[in-house]
Amino acid sequence: MGNEKHSAYDYLRHSKKFPSVWCSGCGIGVVMGAIIRAVDSMALDPNDVVVISGIGCTSRMPVYLDFNTMHTTHGRALAFATGLKLARPDLQIIAVMGDGDALAIGGNHFIHAARRNIGITSIVVNNSIYGMTGGQVSPTTPMNMRASTAPYGNIDPPFRIAELSIAAGAAFVARSTVYHSQELEKYVRMGMETPGFSVIEAVSYCHTTFGRLNKLGGAVEMMRQIKDASITKQAADKLSAEERAGRIVRGIFHHDSSRKEYTELYRAIQENAGGAELADGRIQKMEMTF
Repeated sequence: MGNEKHSAYDYLRHSKKFPSVWCSGCGIGVVMGAIIRAVDSMALDPNDVVVISGIGCTSRMPVYLDFNTMHTTHGRALAFATGLKLARPDLQIIAVMGDGDALAIGGNHFIHAARRNIGITSIVVNNSIYGMTGGQVSPTTPMNMRASTAPYGNIDPPFRIAELSIAAGAAFVARSTVYHSQELEKYVRMGMETPGFSVIEAVSYCHTTFGRLNKLGGAVEMMRQIKDASITKQAADKLSAEERAGRIVRGIFHHDSSRKEYTELYRAIQENAGGAELADGRIQKMEMTF
């Protein structure tokens, strides 16, 4: 009984070097585990799943996952994912990004993928810093916290990922943490099951750079800080803005399946254009239902 292989092993590339490239205690492995369990619970064929990443600590995830994978350029995971989804709308596409990767150089791609409501599940691992490239300020670094490019404290307010996603048009928006691994898995699955663009913010930590620069301790201490600072959305709704300050609010912030997914509209255009009657080189009639 003790020698039975866990089903998670079926989704890993065993020819790759383990332990992973991530620092010991990093929360990114928890996010990868949540993705594996979500796919496994949905009984998806691995050949129908694609994991796409950009550049950064999170970008190494496709190396270890035995799905169809793409390791792309910095900030462009959603651009590659959009092209693939248009070409192969039948695939289940997951874009895994860091906070800097998704919201700095990749910010416009993020906003417009949400605006289009294209069927991509985007997972933003938010550790509040550029971890791999030297500890620079990222779009989610809290104010007054130190980074290698802000040695006296950050003065830029952080992006509010959930609110930004909702305003841009995402169909599903949720937030959890690497401490709440089962909840994170649940939200990943819900995002994958929702037609349209889904955003799951996975609050993590970087004890190697962010923790060291701000004297927050190691992986255990920072994991404990995430646990102690988090609160459910239901509980947060009962608090004042002052009482919510500094809290990590977890939950589903938006879930709307009523909008049509982008590739459905794209296919409708193709069908209408292909079947339209032509006169003098122009399309006489094209009917679209939005």
